[in-house]
Amino acid sequence: MGTPEFWFAVVTALFVGYFVLEGFDFGVGMLMPVLGRSGRDDAETRRRVVLNTIGPVWDVNEVWLITAGGVLFAAFPEWYATLFSGFYLPLLLILVALILRICAIEYRGKIDDPVWRRRCDLGIGIGSWVPAVLWGVAFANIVRGVAIDADKKVTSGLFDLLTPYALLGGATTAMLFAFHGAVFIALKTAGEVRADASRLAAALIVPTVVGAGVFALWTQLAHGKGWTWWIVAAAVAGLVTAAVAVLRGRDGWAFVGTTVTIGGAVLLLFCSLFPNVMPSTIDGAFSLTVDNASSSAYTLRIMAWLSAIVAPVVLAYQGWTYWVFRRRISTTQIPASIGLASTR
Repeated sequence: MGTPEFWFAVVTALFVGYFVLEGFDFGVGMLMPVLGRSGRDDAETRRRVVLNTIGPVWDVNEVWLITAGGVLFAAFPEWYATLFSGFYLPLLLILVALILRICAIEYRGKIDDPVWRRRCDLGIGIGSWVPAVLWGVAFANIVRGVAIDADKKVTSGLFDLLTPYALLGGATTAMLFAFHGAVFIALKTAGEVRADASRLAAALIVPTVVGAGVFALWTQLAHGKGWTWWIVAAAVAGLVTAAVAVLRGRDGWAFVGTTVTIGGAVLLLFCSLFPNVMPSTIDGAFSLTVDNASSSAYTLRIMAWLSAIVAPVVLAYQGWTYWVFRRRISTTQIPASIGLASTR
């Protein structure tokens, strides 16, 4: 394996980590209106329980995206430039949605006012649904290929990206993240919220299996290789494990299953893409590949040494964060709001 291939594997691993970790973040935000409805406990307390499941980790999870973007820029500048210029509008929408989500999560508890909190909840919902759908649309188009000319510029427009395959990709990531989020909420909560999250996860099994199954089969048959059938099999095994575990109330195994499924789905996309990084639908000679899109060998070697020093520290910090906040939470642990009074 040469250094360009090594860094392609690193980019793949970073996006696997990002979608596995941020995937349940998105799912929690997408499902908060459903699981935050009042039951025996009042709605606001339930919403705070749901949101607190990701409270200590959601910003840590976004480090994976920032790192992936930085590595892409340094290791594959041609890929970075073509991707961000050709997918400018979808990536801008994702960025705006993520900023909206960050502000909504951070500001929600600052003011003790139901109208303020409803607006923040709307921001969390938009900031979760938009990236969940658009990431799937974007990666489906990358694998399928776009119109790249001899100058390495994408000449297709926004509506050219909305193909049936890409729309199915967007629906698939949304369903997978919602299922992943429901399983994570059940794993991290106790009492009535956990019971409702388990029931919701059970209800999401069939649509997730059908949607993800069709997308995986389409990807494999249209773009896959013979050996990527093993990745499809692993993803299917993860989804079956998650479904059985949800029905039996085994939250830990269900989370392992959804993690394997999302990791397998991302791995399938990247492995189907290789050795291209952005195929051209105009002419195969215009495609960006691992070799023609990478930085110099010297730059890649310097990056390898730096990552060998920094990566263990980042991974250790993230592991410590998850360990410290590993316990379940319930409505009985939610204190009264300490937000400022509204000035309206």
